[in-house]
Amino acid sequence: MQLFKKQFTVETEAGKTTYLNILNQVKEAISESNIQTGVLFVTTAHTTCSVFYEEFSHDFNEEGDEFLQEDLNHVLGKIIPDHTDASIYKYPGEAHYQEVESWPDVDSYLPGGDRRALWNGDGHLKATIIGSSVTLDVENHQLGVGNTGYIYFADFDTTRERQRKFKVMILGE
Repeated sequence: MQLFKKQFTVETEAGKTTYLNILNQVKEAISESNIQTGVLFVTTAHTTCSVFYEEFSHDFNEEGDEFLQEDLNHVLGKIIPDHTDASIYKYPGEAHYQEVESWPDVDSYLPGGDRRALWNGDGHLKATIIGSSVTLDVENHQLGVGNTGYIYFADFDTTRERQRKFKVMILGE
């Protein structure tokens, strides 16, 4: 039994949920792994990000999101409103603001000391619902899924652009 791991970095946008098709990176990891048969995990450690498996829908809105992504945004928005002011969610509370303000790299989290940068409670809740990982099959040194399924990385934190990471782990023979 072998374990193969590879980490990837992606760039996300400010002002909207960022969806990235990461299928090619996953296939690259499978190719590098030399694992013929096994199980594949794709995961992110970021608490406002998700990894999920969905059909590629071929149609895009004016912002470049696939129709299924636009529909997902619409559905999630019905149950989890955008965090546009401090009164919408209890998070972040005063203790959390103070903790972040004590960090040595506080400017990367609160640019200019602006506490609104932490108004991402909606992103945390959306990522919790969608999940931080996906588990799929590897068969004959290939991803064992259908032709229309793609793997997506989503960053639901719309407060600022960021570099985000995800890992591909393959366990098998």
